[in-house]
Amino acid sequence: MSRTTTRALAGLTLGMTLASHASAEIKEIGPGDDLGAAVNGLAPGDELVLSGGTYNLQSKFTISISGTSNAPILIRAREGEVPTITRPDANQNTINIESTAHVELRGLEVRGGSHGIRLRDSSFVTIRDCEIHDTEDVALSANYSGSSYEGIHIVGNNIHDTGGTGEGLYLGCNSNACQFFDSVIEFNWIHDTDASDVVQGDGIEIKEGSYNNVIRHNVIHDTNYPCILTYGTVGNGSRNVIEGNLMWGCGDHAIQSAADAIIQNNIILGAVQDGIRSQPHQDAEPGNLTIVHNTILQATRDAIRVDGAAGRVTIANNAVYAETGNALRVSGDLDGVVVSGNVGAGALQGVTGGVDTSGDVAVDLISANYSGDVPADVFPAENSKLIGAADATHVVSTDFNGTDRAGNLGAGAYRFDSTGNPGWALQAGIKEVSSNGGSGGSGGSGQGGAAGNGDAGDGHESGTGANDGANANNNSGGSSSAGDADQQGGSAAANDGGDDGGCTVAAISRSAGPTWPWLALGILVFCALVARRHQVPTAVRRCH
Repeated sequence: MSRTTTRALAGLTLGMTLASHASAEIKEIGPGDDLGAAVNGLAPGDELVLSGGTYNLQSKFTISISGTSNAPILIRAREGEVPTITRPDANQNTINIESTAHVELRGLEVRGGSHGIRLRDSSFVTIRDCEIHDTEDVALSANYSGSSYEGIHIVGNNIHDTGGTGEGLYLGCNSNACQFFDSVIEFNWIHDTDASDVVQGDGIEIKEGSYNNVIRHNVIHDTNYPCILTYGTVGNGSRNVIEGNLMWGCGDHAIQSAADAIIQNNIILGAVQDGIRSQPHQDAEPGNLTIVHNTILQATRDAIRVDGAAGRVTIANNAVYAETGNALRVSGDLDGVVVSGNVGAGALQGVTGGVDTSGDVAVDLISANYSGDVPADVFPAENSKLIGAADATHVVSTDFNGTDRAGNLGAGAYRFDSTGNPGWALQAGIKEVSSNGGSGGSGGSGQGGAAGNGDAGDGHESGTGANDGANANNNSGGSSSAGDADQQGGSAAANDGGDDGGCTVAAISRSAGPTWPWLALGILVFCALVARRHQVPTAVRRCH
């Protein structure tokens, strides 16, 4: 095939691809319409707008549709309105998502059912800005045995008041029976999973064999089990990253991670058991763990505890305050354990150095105590022991606020600023982070990309760049955890942008040689089809 023919085909293919976007529809329904028929009639690029009101489901409701990476399907609330999807009993889940890809749910209220939302063998699904609550069991799950869950993005949701086993998020399966991977869980508010009938009630639980996930900037409190629980990856892929989360009122440990995790820049105001705990769990033993730059306040028990260490464990640059227990407690094979640059108060067990225990909560932090609740300001005070105490070898690029540390050697979750905390005040609700982001990992954005489509400007900003590049479906994945550099890459999600009906051909450079006319031809084909479509004034079609 000649180069000219190849370029012509490339141009026409581009035109046809863009034209497929032009043929997509925006449909609108209300509570009196058939929700199931409307949803499952959607095609790639379509958008379904749900008017406010209550959608009462009387039978099993399953979403089983797929968009593409270039033409995802969006199901969203009408601007300024709240559509509530509910069912009268727990005989079924409220929403089932099965064999689905490249679909986003946005701005919906999901109430009741067994699980609020349950995914089965689905990938590149986004759950954004939804409220999921008053379920009889788990709020949101992806835990069917034999399923694969890639590129799931759970962002900006208010998840609360669960029952039964009661997890806020249950992701992956026991004993590596399914895998949840390359996914991002960020800016969620997960709380009150501790009702009297709840038998477990983790905030976020990621099961064994799940890998390369980022859990960041979530606010989690009042749980029955750990606020965050991760198992081991069992060799399936890169470490999970737990970063920039705020936790208190955790009914067990605040963070429990068996192995294969980077735990950094988290703030823990109190837990019933330990602040951060690692111990053998299923097939994982403590190893391949990096625990750095966390700020932990514990009225009882231990700030950080590692039992049965069996591999590389780095514990560095943390602010660890234990009123009656240990600032740090470690047991097992200590040959692979590195402890350095930690500051706080409390006893030590299993280690003799790497922790300055002469700190004082009342002196080192602006406004903090061991009450285990907000309000609290755990930002370093003037003359704090945390200032300049960190080991430069283990300093990470950004802090809890997303502020560039720029080599600042402060221990704990914050970079010190003499003018006080420049970022978000610790509180119940959705966390906000400044948009300057972090320095990024290999292959990512140097400034940190916005986490998905539509978050820019509302405080939902990613703090780190992508290790494996951006995902084309507004779902970001992964972490960089090569070697023992103790640096986390994170993710930056690509934003597909929007089509306003206009076209710009002038941006194509003539320096591209003879290829550019064919690309221009493709775009002109697209423009002609868009113009033809916009002659019909029915961009929004009411479905019945």
